[in-house]
Amino acid sequence: EKESNEDYNVACILTLPQYQRRGFGRVLIEFSYELSKLEGKRGSPEKPLSDLGLLSYRSYWSQTIVELLLERRNESISIKGISMATSIKEEDVVGTLQYLGLIRYYKGGYILCLTEEILQAQKKFINRRSIRISSEKIMWTPTPWGKRNR
Repeated sequence: EKESNEDYNVACILTLPQYQRRGFGRVLIEFSYELSKLEGKRGSPEKPLSDLGLLSYRSYWSQTIVELLLERRNESISIKGISMATSIKEEDVVGTLQYLGLIRYYKGGYILCLTEEILQAQKKFINRRSIRISSEKIMWTPTPWGKRNR
């Protein structure tokens, strides 16, 4: 379900038990965010998340945000900028950065700090990741109905 009054990017993702631990849930999560990018909106999954749902989303958010930070490591970027580039809602971006321990208080403000441990984990994950969504190959037009178009 893509239409939500609460701005969820999807209502529910389910991977049957015999297909779990193969990366399909992650592909569905990535696909939902690629659709959100085409809609020009930032989304979040329907909450509350199950324990496995939280693990899956947190993993996706972590790798997506760190990957973006690595791509733009020589640029200044804000929480809002991360949110806009990834279509991940700002509160999920902040929660993920806090979970990863990447937000530091420094000289009266907050800064993002990538550690070598995080960089190594990201490189390891990129080498393992086999299925990716190619956003330029998605042929889909968002429906013009919804809360923001009423």
